[in-house]
Amino acid sequence: MANPAQPKPHYHGHRDRLRARFAERGGVALADYELLELALFRSIPRRDVKPIAKALLDEFGDLSRVCGARVEQLTAVTGISEKTALDIKLVQTLAERITREQVTGRTIISSWSALLDYLRVSLQHSPTEEFRVLFLDKKNRLIRDELKAMGTVDHAPVYPREIVKKAIALDASALILVHNHPSGDPTPSQADIDMTRRITDAAQPFDIVVHDHIVVGREQTASFKALGLL
Repeated sequence: MANPAQPKPHYHGHRDRLRARFAERGGVALADYELLELALFRSIPRRDVKPIAKALLDEFGDLSRVCGARVEQLTAVTGISEKTALDIKLVQTLAERITREQVTGRTIISSWSALLDYLRVSLQHSPTEEFRVLFLDKKNRLIRDELKAMGTVDHAPVYPREIVKKAIALDASALILVHNHPSGDPTPSQADIDMTRRITDAAQPFDIVVHDHIVVGREQTASFKALGLL
């Protein structure tokens, strides 16, 4: 006699209902942990992912911090494999690309809020300090966003002459300097101020303008120009 069909796990119906709610009403109808569940469905097909989604939010605090966490931090959460961690990081990368598209090819000065959105998505939850340079053309449109150093600004190998050399090679007319403070406080340090001054001085003989230096914190950003430091 054939064995009776095994009942489907309880979470199969839950997945169908969650997808249906998302299809009908979009993300506004779902809690953060439910959106995270949807993202985990394909990575973890044969397991109830609700406890995993809630564990991720408990560990990191919110969706942005979950996606901004390092792979090794994600895999420390029970149920998250390296493959699943990379799928989560893909969500972060997509968010960065989407926000970058809002500023690419547009005048940065008139798209300032979009620029800050892009920088926050890229840097506000980075566990290490990154120093980046935005190279702008004569119409203040973004040519390139380039990572120049990782570590603390006062110890990272940031060379003003190399930045100016790259600006000349790209035919850039202006720069926006950017770095993050993993501590969360965007207040510029004396090392930040000194580095900005050295880059500004190196760029001036070539008529390359440093429009601003943006420091990205956990919740806020600081502008050297707005603070009267530039």
